[in-house]
Amino acid sequence: MSDLVVVSLEAWDGVWRRNQHLVSRLLALDPGLRVLFVEPPVDVLHGLRRGTGLRRGRGLRAEHLPGAEGRLHLFEPTKWLPRRVDGRADGRLADAVLRSARRLGMTSPVLWLNDPLAADLLRRSGWPALYDITDDWLQAQRPDAVKARLVAAESYLLDHCEHVVVCSPRLLETKHGKRTTLVPNAVDVDAYRGDLPRPADLPTGRTVVYVGTLHRDRLDVRLSEELARSLTGTAVLTFVGPVALDERDRQLLIDAGAHLLGPREHAQVPAYLKHADVLVVPHVVNAFTDSLDPIKVYEYLAAGRPIVSTPVAGFRELDRALVSVVPATELADRVREVLSRPPAMPGSDEPAVPSWDDRASAMRRVIDELPTPPRPDQ
Repeated sequence: MSDLVVVSLEAWDGVWRRNQHLVSRLLALDPGLRVLFVEPPVDVLHGLRRGTGLRRGRGLRAEHLPGAEGRLHLFEPTKWLPRRVDGRADGRLADAVLRSARRLGMTSPVLWLNDPLAADLLRRSGWPALYDITDDWLQAQRPDAVKARLVAAESYLLDHCEHVVVCSPRLLETKHGKRTTLVPNAVDVDAYRGDLPRPADLPTGRTVVYVGTLHRDRLDVRLSEELARSLTGTAVLTFVGPVALDERDRQLLIDAGAHLLGPREHAQVPAYLKHADVLVVPHVVNAFTDSLDPIKVYEYLAAGRPIVSTPVAGFRELDRALVSVVPATELADRVREVLSRPPAMPGSDEPAVPSWDDRASAMRRVIDELPTPPRPDQ
């Protein structure tokens, strides 16, 4: 493999997620590898409606990544009209990716699809492809028209991708392609070693910390509000991560006493976790969250702090001294109980936390097993 086109559900930014951890390590493993990382398109009309102004996608550009200079390019396309108005929107986006690949001289790359709505790119390119499923979006609350598009796109990918990769045991049960492989999430273990200074913007006193994107698909906003109020005078519920809540939900949490710090660079996150008194997971439990393998499972374990979670996938399977999994109705009481105990340390006999290095090696094996892309002159 010399060229790889990755179509991601998230942008390449400072908040590193699965795709960035894996791609950065694949580039380190193979000095001959080049990657075109396709970010979600900028939705022009949506931006205008939200009052954020007219902004086009940033197009094709080089990204500086130490050790991979000149080998990583990002492409942020522009979506001018919503799909319900422009039935050819996905085809236009696919054509834009094809043009960017040609500009880079990528004539026969391997295709890595994380966004199911990029199925048109597979149709038009014919490149050997893998479909990396990180969430079961068919189980998320979406309008009927959106869900219908997702169902059709995912059905095509499951039938036509050479390999399907899933991140959770539940997805392994429900998503079947020609070949299906489980590659769970992990953590940058080295980033959590040693002492880290306390972040200056972490509230003074005791803190109960949540790290991750705040989104109603996962976060139980009412439960979080109740938890924040119950901690008044004892600790501060602190959210670290992108805020994808509407203004009403955001204000609800702030009025309850929670601190919303917003996103932080991935290299800064370990310090917030390691200086927390308790790490918390006030998630909803439903078919969508059952499909997940939360990265925060591994981040929280690597931090070595007490954890209190609702019984969501990834946490409810843990059998560790510092982990408490309780129903939502008991979450606030358990957090206060854990705060009242003497500081605890992880047991020396507990299993090691999986590393992204191991997961990248597993993904590399999957990619190496894909058919060799035909050269354009063949």
